[in-house]
Amino acid sequence: MGVANKLTAILNFLALICSIPIIAAGLWLASKPDNECIHLFRWPVVVLGFLILIVSLAGFVGAYYYKETLLAFYLCCMAILIGLLLFVLIFAFVLTRPDGSYAVPGRGYREYRLDGYSSWLRDHVVNSKNWGQIKACLAETDVCPKLSQNYITADQFFAAHISPLQSGCCKPPTVCGYTYMNPTLWVNPVNQAGDPDCMLWSNDQGQLCYNCNSCKAGLLGNLRTEWRKANIILIVAVVVLIWVYIIACSAFRNAQTEDLFRRYKQGWT
Repeated sequence: MGVANKLTAILNFLALICSIPIIAAGLWLASKPDNECIHLFRWPVVVLGFLILIVSLAGFVGAYYYKETLLAFYLCCMAILIGLLLFVLIFAFVLTRPDGSYAVPGRGYREYRLDGYSSWLRDHVVNSKNWGQIKACLAETDVCPKLSQNYITADQFFAAHISPLQSGCCKPPTVCGYTYMNPTLWVNPVNQAGDPDCMLWSNDQGQLCYNCNSCKAGLLGNLRTEWRKANIILIVAVVVLIWVYIIACSAFRNAQTEDLFRRYKQGWT
């Protein structure tokens, strides 16, 4: 095996390793309660990661045994996959750039406004067509019940840094003036006109604020936080993949030159 082929094989092995954090980031996103209830965002990163793994493995085999067809297939497919990964990154960054959160005086957590998030997410994720299924799914998770296990007193709860989903779905908006009994039980509102969600709050543990706009906003807030974290890993991975791909293209051309020179020498002798 020529030097260029060895280099190509090593680079394909690096690309194969890069697919592991991509798959891990995708599995981490898919395991979150909000993504479990939104199938649109659950598996794209995982699928891309596995495709990169398979294509890199094909490129490694092609380079090791110098199968030109397999190497050409690898270079073509990897270019497409890198393009798709860049599209996912840019798409996720643009959609998660708006932030609908705002600080609440005297509270460790933030609250969330639906109109603070991108119109695409509002129209395609938390629209009326999808929300019935999403809220039923959320009600079956332990997102709200575990608050009662973690916080007992009002002071503990008000100082807590709970997730956007918990802030939006498991309690009424602070402006309503409800009295705290436990994290998912609130009574005697003093300002029900302060927010339309005040009238939608229910102490029924299967209802809570799942019908509220604050819950939809909290869900989008969770998605924003999780995708921003995952994007850090994906950005590093895609930069390495682009670097590996450029060098692999050069090594592939050099391998073709080496092969042509070797055939020329064999023909000359």
